[in-house]
Amino acid sequence: MATVVLDKIDKVYPNGVQAIHGLDLDIRDGEFLVLVGPSGCGKSTALRMIAGLEEISGGTLKIGDNVVNDVAPKDRDIAMVFQNYALYPHMTVGENIGFSLKLAKVSKAEIKERVQNAAQILELEEYLDRKPGQLSGGQRQRVAMGRAIVRQPSAFLMDEPLSNLDAKLRVQMRAEIARLQRELGVTTFYVTHDQVEAMTMGDRVAVIKDGYLQQVDTPQNLYDRPANIFVAAFIGSPSMNIYEARLGALDGDGATLSLGSIDLRIPRSVFDKNPELMARVDGPISAGIRPEDMEDSALKPQHPADQKFTAEVVLLESLGSEIMAHFAVDAKAAATGDPDAVEEVATGGGTSCVARFNPRSAVRLGDTIDIAVDTERIHFFDHGTGMAL
Repeated sequence: MATVVLDKIDKVYPNGVQAIHGLDLDIRDGEFLVLVGPSGCGKSTALRMIAGLEEISGGTLKIGDNVVNDVAPKDRDIAMVFQNYALYPHMTVGENIGFSLKLAKVSKAEIKERVQNAAQILELEEYLDRKPGQLSGGQRQRVAMGRAIVRQPSAFLMDEPLSNLDAKLRVQMRAEIARLQRELGVTTFYVTHDQVEAMTMGDRVAVIKDGYLQQVDTPQNLYDRPANIFVAAFIGSPSMNIYEARLGALDGDGATLSLGSIDLRIPRSVFDKNPELMARVDGPISAGIRPEDMEDSALKPQHPADQKFTAEVVLLESLGSEIMAHFAVDAKAAATGDPDAVEEVATGGGTSCVARFNPRSAVRLGDTIDIAVDTERIHFFDHGTGMAL
């Protein structure tokens, strides 16, 4: 096993385009670190530089105690798992898994032993004599994993390995890869654009945008304490509702937050916990509300009246365990910087707002209802920089 350290790594292409800017990452020994970001943000480029498939323009890359900037890919002691499986169709499953060992001139007896061990771990023993074309997508991905396992590398690099699978199989394979990584204890760098994948698999998650690292933390800390407005909007499904707002003057009990025509009372305790917020009173600010921090007011009869707003339900998604209720509000959506984000405009005009309701809610499409907001859990961001306060 080994650590993988990226120290101020840059990637500049011959045409002058810089894909990666001073990337600092420290992937600990045995850690599962996920790099996530929108399309074209540089995450696969970062992985390819670790693999040696892309030249590093600046900075230092270390695997274990060795600087590997100029080391050939085959000598870096890493194994890659690709999006497209990259299996040889004319070879059996067993031959595919053991092919890299054959190239390395490992003895036939050892190849057979390692292939059998990998097949046992991945539950592929009964498929060893089949060709890849006879397998399902999930089985083929397990073969690709087996080919990486038999090499017994210092680190695994995985480039969106689940993106070709259907939704149900992706969930199953997420759990399998996470289990396998824990069992093997191999340092793993995993790239994905899917934030649900990132949050459910990684020991830590690194968020990247336009080649710049935004934040690295545990999944829960990323969710609870996003460093900026981009991370706040990118992490979480459905996304955080983030609006341009104005924070009124502070009085003894708190202050009023205005989002369009919606006024919500922010308790004094919020300011006590976040002194930075004090300097933003009586001025513009960006405010974010997670869907789960809103509830059908009928289920919270004791909720303070000044921490509710009224809106018409324009869309309902009943998922059994929860209800996604969509409303149109007249607050202006804040820019999050996500190139993949589409500004949703709710039916009937206005900006979209989505709340996650308890399934006991009796709300119906077209109802005009009161929505209770947990104002102590509202996220605040600098109106100009987008940095969290």
